Amino acid sequence: MSDLLQALSFPFMQNALAAGVLASIACGLVGCLVVVNRLVFLAGGVAHAAYGGVGLAMLAGLPVLPAAVGFSLASSTAMAAATRRHPQRADTVIGAMWALGMAFGIVCVDFAPQHAGGLMSYLFGSILTVSRGDLLAIALLTLLITGLCLRFYRDFLAFSFDREFARTKGVPVTLLHYLLPAMTALAVVMVVQVVGLILVIALLTIPPALAERRTRSLGSMMALASVLGAAFCVLGVLAAYLLDVTSGAAVIGLAGLCYLADLALGGRKTPEARV
Repeated sequence: MSDLLQALSFPFMQNALAAGVLASIACGLVGCLVVVNRLVFLAGGVAHAAYGGVGLAMLAGLPVLPAAVGFSLASSTAMAAATRRHPQRADTVIGAMWALGMAFGIVCVDFAPQHAGGLMSYLFGSILTVSRGDLLAIALLTLLITGLCLRFYRDFLAFSFDREFARTKGVPVTLLHYLLPAMTALAVVMVVQVVGLILVIALLTIPPALAERRTRSLGSMMALASVLGAAFCVLGVLAAYLLDVTSGAAVIGLAGLCYLADLALGGRKTPEARV
């Protein structure tokens, strides 16, 4: 217990826990929309394409977070446009852009000076190195995502239920088709420093999947997913500090074990649809 209290007194640990909670709120909101719209593969494509932005920032000597945000937004927009034009080939198009983004990032890193250490931190996360500046950027992105979810909540509800029905009711379906991947891109960039690009999909999907089994509305599902994500991040970071293991792996390992335990114990699933 004394080691734990001592850890909480360190500024880097306080920054890490705050970043984990903020990222969990964004992932809880966006992840629920991704899960109910069955867009996990698209989220994976955006997450891995973001590596192109990381590599480009390393090569050009740019700040990583803004570069990754710009590259991820461009990638998500391109994926949304491609899947809208060729919906029957959506998985193929996303898979190709997923691989292209990763390949571009790796080539950039190969040509970048002093790239070895930075590469691993973005692949597996480095939440204990989050600075005050990073924390401010994560907080602003979380506020932006939360504001968009509140502004378009009813539209997303209809959009997730039936897009054609939503269109007849005047819902801006085309706007939401592009907005959801863009919000996913923002959430992915935030989570990069928490768990890394390799594990980002787990934080976007496991808390919403657990929340889906215990809630009856999209709003309550988002709230519970955010709480669960925050709990996984806080407990995972503390466990990583005490056990001296990689923080991203500890966070996702804890979340994954809870999800498997929930399945094994037959966790309650609500009888009604959430949207």
